[in-house]
Amino acid sequence: MPFKQMENIGNFLTAVQGYGVPASDLFQTVDLYERRNIPAVTQCFFAMGRVAQTKPGYEGPIIGPRQAARNEREFSEEQLRQGEAVISLQYGSNKGATQAGQNFGLTRHM
Repeated sequence: MPFKQMENIGNFLTAVQGYGVPASDLFQTVDLYERRNIPAVTQCFFAMGRVAQTKPGYEGPIIGPRQAARNEREFSEEQLRQGEAVISLQYGSNKGATQAGQNFGLTRHM
C-alpha cells in the first residue's frame, strides 16, 4: 500500500509539471508521504492555482493570487540620464537619528 500511495504522489507531480507548474514550486514525494515539509506541498497547490488562472476557459475555483503579467518598459536616453541626476538625499533623510541606545525590555548582559 505505501508504494502505491507514493506512486500516486509521483503521478500527481508529473501531471502538475506537465500542466505548467515550474519545477521550483514542486515538492518531493517524501515531503507529503512522511509529512516532512507540508509548507512545500502547500506552495505547490498555490502554484497550481496560479497556473490554472492563466489557462483559457478556466472557470473553476481560485486559490492564491493571480500570476503577474509581463510589464516591459522602454526608457529613452534622456529619461535614463535624468535618473542618474537624482541625489539620494532627495529621497528623504533620517535627520541624524540612530539606533544607539535603543533597548526594548530587559537588556542582555554578557
